[in-house]
Amino acid sequence: MQLEKIISISGKPGLFKLISQLRNGFIIEDVTTQKKISISNTSQVSLLDNISMYTFDNEVPLFDVFENIAKKEDYKATISHKASPEELRSFMAEVLPNYDVERVYDSDIKKLAQWYNILQKAGYITPNSFVKAEQPAE
Repeated sequence: MQLEKIISISGKPGLFKLISQLRNGFIIEDVTTQKKISISNTSQVSLLDNISMYTFDNEVPLFDVFENIAKKEDYKATISHKASPEELRSFMAEVLPNYDVERVYDSDIKKLAQWYNILQKAGYITPNSFVKAEQPAE
């Protein structure tokens, strides 16, 4: 999956691809501009692969939610993160029907839509993006 090394950095707009690790930080690449920069290891970094959305049953990995959005939108851009809270909640109910309305905030849905659109525009959202590696038979 080409999405597994995508990160978000607290205090920096956009998403980044983790290129390599240095002794005192990381080399990252902005997914929209492809500019490479280094950041210190004191930066607060969140790997999108480790982020989940709350549902009433359990937590759903962010990439599964991205896959639901991609299938709903036919792998095209989705609702703007600047849409009204009501539109964002309606959108969320369509892509993840059993999401926990009390624990998933409007800001979470805005970030979800913004991140999806960034990845879609950069060419990361394709039918092949969500193909999972086969587990070896035991």
